[in-house]
Amino acid sequence: MIPTATRAPSRAASPHRRAKKARRRGTLIAWLFLAPALLLFLYFKFIPMIEGLRMSFFEVRPFLGDRFVGLGNYRTIVSDDEFVGAIWHSVLLAVGTTVGSLLLGFVLALLIEGTARYLWFVRTAVFLPVVTTMAAVAEVWRIMYHPAPTGTINHLLGWIGLGPEPFLASEHSSLLSILGLSIWRGAPYDMMILLAGLVGIDRTLYEAAAVDGATTWERLRHITLPALRPVFWILATLAAIRGLRVFVEVYALTNGGPNGSTEVLMTLMYKLGFQKGELGVGAGVGIVLFLATLVLTVVVQVIRRRQPA
Repeated sequence: MIPTATRAPSRAASPHRRAKKARRRGTLIAWLFLAPALLLFLYFKFIPMIEGLRMSFFEVRPFLGDRFVGLGNYRTIVSDDEFVGAIWHSVLLAVGTTVGSLLLGFVLALLIEGTARYLWFVRTAVFLPVVTTMAAVAEVWRIMYHPAPTGTINHLLGWIGLGPEPFLASEHSSLLSILGLSIWRGAPYDMMILLAGLVGIDRTLYEAAAVDGATTWERLRHITLPALRPVFWILATLAAIRGLRVFVEVYALTNGGPNGSTEVLMTLMYKLGFQKGELGVGAGVGIVLFLATLVLTVVVQVIRRRQPA
């Protein structure tokens, strides 16, 4: 009896140890598969971020050695009129891109939501701007925005007795022209996410509302919009971040001109760091942009969590 009593606990504990060992092995295998991507992120993202933070506190002199200036670079940034203008332009683009792409994406999602066979082709055609290289898109829009009466958009405006408009050549219309491009490119992405949200809505709710005599607008207001509220919050955050970090379209279309009317934080950082050689100041602008993006994300998440479910 005694040997049996002593061996029973070991036999009972053996499956538990095997399960624990299997979990550890599975975790190790998962980390091994993740290791290449994590190393790439570490080398190409996190290390440059730390180096950029360090550079923002130094006057970077490649051949003479860096000189510590503390918060001097940040004081230079705050006192620069170009920086204030770049912040204002970035905020305008972020707000305009967020509102415009969400509205247009929602309208497109409602128009092409369904199960008809031909809709796959329409969705693919509408989504093409998202997967097209931004440099190529910007070049096409630059040609379309040609300020002469023979320009593509001005030619179309001439059919209805309007124009010609200067578009990118004017300080008053250049930022709006870039905003139009940003909305056109961002709306299809929002459309696809909203389409996924629309598919998840229970159709019996629409049928019950129709039986009760609800109009199309009432069904949209009381069923569709509340069901898509979490999707809207996510898309608003992503669109705002895209607006703050806009670079290629501004650089390709106007390079911040005319007269700095389209200068944004990303183009200002590029010019300070690579054209004027003020790498420390440029790194400071990058840190400010990172903090602005972080604050924006946190604020949106806090507001979202306080909203009633």
